[in-house]
Amino acid sequence: MDIKRLQDIVGPSHVVTDRERMQSYLYDETVVALRPTPAANVILVKPGSPQEIAAILKLANQEKMPVFIRGGGTGLCGGAIPTKDGLLISMERLNKIVEMDTDNLMITVEAGATLADILKTAEKAGLFFPPHPGDESAQAGGMVALNAGGTRAVKYGVTRNYVKGLEVVMPTGEIMNFGGKLIKNNQGFDLLQLMINSSGLLGIITKVTFRLYPKPEATATLVVSYNNRYDAINSVPKILRSGAAPLAIEYFERDIIMETSKRLGIDWPAQKGIAYLMIILISTSTDDLFAQAEQIGKICEDAKCVDVQVADKPQLQADILKLRSDFFSTFRDRTGDTLDITVPPANIGMLLEKVDEIAKKYNTVIPTYGHAGDGNLHSHIMKELVERGILRQVKREIYAETIRLGGVITGEHGIGQIRNKDLDLVPDQKQFELMAGIKKLFDPNNILNPGVGLPPVK
Repeated sequence: MDIKRLQDIVGPSHVVTDRERMQSYLYDETVVALRPTPAANVILVKPGSPQEIAAILKLANQEKMPVFIRGGGTGLCGGAIPTKDGLLISMERLNKIVEMDTDNLMITVEAGATLADILKTAEKAGLFFPPHPGDESAQAGGMVALNAGGTRAVKYGVTRNYVKGLEVVMPTGEIMNFGGKLIKNNQGFDLLQLMINSSGLLGIITKVTFRLYPKPEATATLVVSYNNRYDAINSVPKILRSGAAPLAIEYFERDIIMETSKRLGIDWPAQKGIAYLMIILISTSTDDLFAQAEQIGKICEDAKCVDVQVADKPQLQADILKLRSDFFSTFRDRTGDTLDITVPPANIGMLLEKVDEIAKKYNTVIPTYGHAGDGNLHSHIMKELVERGILRQVKREIYAETIRLGGVITGEHGIGQIRNKDLDLVPDQKQFELMAGIKKLFDPNNILNPGVGLPPVK
């Protein structure tokens, strides 16, 4: 591609061809063992407006040049890694908070605005943005493109539940708006929802309007300890059946929490037990909050827990959440793959049991933790299975059991470029034919994120 034409669009300082200067843009958080290799000839472009992106895409379409989109680089499936020679568009310059609309309980941001900025702006206005996928450097556009989940999905759902409007640059260069500050909208097909979780295949998101909620008045975190991991995980459906509505229910085991505690220098408050549920509660009043805590504590005691601690001080709650949020970093260097398997919440105990059986079959350890309240577990297949040459075999057995239990191979991380090779396990292949047809309609020259999010072309 003519570099001069790109420089005319975005300015000379925002076109990077030097490999060393763009090195940090060529990777995301995908574990090294599975991380795709970046292409040799990549041009990094940093547009500052939707109009500049539109001009870039029109140029790329003329030359049929691949275009990859990069947000905060927090993805775990290689979706932002440019694996074909072409353009890499960074959204970092589109990072403004456009409008804080307190009357409509909505915030509009550019796609490069970070989760941290959104949370801070909402809190300053006395409002609450529920989604929290973990890494607060994640950008709004990427959160929407991947329908980010996280710990808070039990009560409030995932990112999709908060997107009310999008500005999108189509692959052919048109700038379009979907949705808006509306509660009701039956004006034809819901293309807004189609754009959510589209992995950058159907357009480049440049602006997002999110719905907010009133800020809760009271919060608490329960740490529930168990001497048996199945007692812990099997408590979750009982909590959900009770009518209690925690913000989050997280499951993990003592080894990982203690290792993370030591690495971060943050004390773990629970002395008893080998497995834990971390349950986050929010409410409009302190009385209701402690009534919820008492109800859930009684359910857990009946399910054989050995201790229930209630953290109601903000700093202790923040420390506990920080420990939970840093598990991936604890295992990163020893991990061959981090799975994102998801089943109906009532089946999560059976899924954990199947993971344990597979680990025993292959004489290995598969540390597992995750969002127990929404059926989403993260199993770490250790690097030693890569060295033994059986990582994919083990992974596919876990996937097969997940699907048999009514689940999917990814609940929140997305398909990217490392999960698509296992989509053949999904029973209904017709859905991928339909997705490929939609992709062709929106992006006739297949320039956006080729090789991402769909089964490999045979």
